[in-house]
Amino acid sequence: MTFLQQAIQQALASVDDGGAPFGALVVHNNKVIAQAGNRVKQDFDATAHAEVAAIRKAGQKLGDAQMPEATLYSSCEPCPMCLAAAHWARIPRIVFAASQETANEAGFADGNIAEQLYGQIHPARAEQLGLVHIELENSGAPFQAWLNVSSR
Repeated sequence: MTFLQQAIQQALASVDDGGAPFGALVVHNNKVIAQAGNRVKQDFDATAHAEVAAIRKAGQKLGDAQMPEATLYSSCEPCPMCLAAAHWARIPRIVFAASQETANEAGFADGNIAEQLYGQIHPARAEQLGLVHIELENSGAPFQAWLNVSSR
């Protein structure tokens, strides 16, 4: 299973655990050193996003807040807070599956925050930021699981 596929599985597990449909993992030296799902709802913490939690765990494991040799894999395009956290951690590469548009369709409209902060990210700028979008066949599965649970 690819690292990106593992991030999607983490997002599905997050939904099963009562969280939002987001999962992330930090890979260092080709090994998963931290993974997390979104726990905003369970912890009543607006900063408990999967990416931030995975970065926190990775920092603890490495004993360092900076991770210039790591890659962050996320089930979805990181929100501005998560993108900033990855940059503060000096993570040079961020690979994500679902786009912000997919998240918006499921009711997670962070795009307006991003636009307020820095406008639309031009594809060339995304590359400079280390963002790599890889749409997988099941990229939207966590959002579909979320919608299925939410409609009950």
